[in-house]
Amino acid sequence: MSPSKPVALVVGASRGIGRQVAVDLARNGYAVVVAAKSVSDASTAKPFPPDPDSQQSTISTVEREIRETGGEATAIAADVRDFESVTKMVDGTVKKYGRLDVIVYNSGAIWWASVEDTPMKRFQLMQKVNPEGLYGAIQAALPHFKANGWKARIIVVSPPIYSRFFRGKTGYAMGKVGMSVLTKGLAMDFERQGRKDMAITSIWPAVAIQSAATGSASRAGPAALNDLRKATIFSDAILAMLKAPTEVVNGLLDLDEDFLRNNAGVTDFSKYSLVEGVTPRRIMPADFPDLRVKEQDDEGTRIDLGKAKL
Repeated sequence: MSPSKPVALVVGASRGIGRQVAVDLARNGYAVVVAAKSVSDASTAKPFPPDPDSQQSTISTVEREIRETGGEATAIAADVRDFESVTKMVDGTVKKYGRLDVIVYNSGAIWWASVEDTPMKRFQLMQKVNPEGLYGAIQAALPHFKANGWKARIIVVSPPIYSRFFRGKTGYAMGKVGMSVLTKGLAMDFERQGRKDMAITSIWPAVAIQSAATGSASRAGPAALNDLRKATIFSDAILAMLKAPTEVVNGLLDLDEDFLRNNAGVTDFSKYSLVEGVTPRRIMPADFPDLRVKEQDDEGTRIDLGKAKL
């Protein structure tokens, strides 16, 4: 690998959106570490490449796919529920490539149901994979970012914060909104600490995207496909976020379509429609509440227990 090539770690890269992000980062000059639990013998995969939304798509096949198209990739198996495994994933990335420039945290556990119909084990799984996994990945990466002079980007797959998101999926929303809170809070830390080359950004789809998570829509019949977009819109938006100045994206909670329109000059989104000639239904609001208060900059007396002598 060229020493100047930036390195991206895509967590949750075995299929769907994560696979597409990894493939497109490699196409755009990144050395990519694809991480997830699923591994396989990619040399015997038939057909190849496999359906990217199927169980046959693993980090092993994604690594092979990237390499066979001229890119640079390494698969590292990791279980985001286990902080030791997450630490080994991050350390393994730096050991392999000597640096870490970008983390895309795409791992996710999903269970859309009311509180009554969300068993405790499901709830705990979502919290471990979603906010805890993200927090662990960032904790493991911060020492490496420090060694690199605090120059890095973090992309989080989590939504803007608004009340309708909680409806009918409260247990899931608690974790996903928690990830967005982490984005806002860490961004404030970066600003307060003067780390002008660090940025953390959250991204969410404006329109449902074809993936393993929306597979049930595909099985519902051809009409359901009309409301889906290709995963390329998500990877295009992430690439645009990585190119944007840190002051534009640090702490930003945005949608793929909106960021491309407002920051990359995209006006025609027809190429992203899964069904040609169809305009899919937007599932997200047009506008979101401003989370800031007028006392935003009034911290009072700062208490930092991490540095306190207890």
